Amino acid sequence: MAVMLVAAGAALAQAQAPAPNAPAPTPAPSTVERNAKGLAGKPIQVGIYLNVQPDCSSGPLPSIRLVTPPGNGTVTIKRGKVSATNYKQCLALEVPGFIAFYQSKTDFAGTDTVTLEVKFPQGRTEVQRIMINVGVGPAGQKI
Repeated sequence: MAVMLVAAGAALAQAQAPAPNAPAPTPAPSTVERNAKGLAGKPIQVGIYLNVQPDCSSGPLPSIRLVTPPGNGTVTIKRGKVSATNYKQCLALEVPGFIAFYQSKTDFAGTDTVTLEVKFPQGRTEVQRIMINVGVGPAGQKI
C-alpha cells in the first residue's frame, strides 16, 4: 500500500510540473514616457536603440513598431553607428543602432505625441510614449 501512495504522489508531481519545453511567459510591456523638443519642419532625434552585450560588443538590434503615429508630423528610423563613452561598463564603444527622428509639418507649433513599441531580443518589450514640443526653445535636444 505504501508503494502505491509514493507512485501516486510522483505522478501528481509530474502532472503539476510545467512541460520542459514550454516557452517562458512573456513579461508585460513596460511603459516609458519621454520628451523631446525642436524646431518645426526640422528632424528631431527622439530615440536611440542599441543592444550592448556585457563584453561591449553589439547584439541583435531590437524591433521597433509605430503604435500611434504623430498627428502633425512623421517618424523615421535610420540605421547608423552609435559612439558612446562610459556606457554601462564600456568605457568607449561604437556599435550599430537604430535612431528615431520626428519631423513636424513646417507650419506646426505645439506638442505632438508618438508611441513606439520596442521589442528587445531578450524578450523585454517597452512601449515608449514620446511627447515632442515643436517650435520652442533650442533645437535638437538629444536623448
